[in-house]
Amino acid sequence: MDTSTDWVYRVFEPHGSEGWRPYDDPERWHGSITADDSTEGPQYAAALVIADLMTEWEVRDLPRARHVRVVLWLGQERGTEDPDFVVDVRPPSDPDAA
Repeated sequence: MDTSTDWVYRVFEPHGSEGWRPYDDPERWHGSITADDSTEGPQYAAALVIADLMTEWEVRDLPRARHVRVVLWLGQERGTEDPDFVVDVRPPSDPDAA
């Protein structure tokens, strides 16, 4: 009995009136994660991607988080109009609050 789920993810950044474009290196911020089957599956998979992003921002000594969108699809990517889970990461509106 399979007790895991494959999630495909891609990270995007805002691109003005054009909407969203792939973040930074599109090949780096696109992949798949296998997570245990549970109601927390997509949240767990997104948290892994966000943790990786935050680590990279810290290593690159960026002063604060970037505004990005993590999009997940169950099994295979179907396009940004049909995701299974989406979460935005936004920097604080007050830079001194970070």
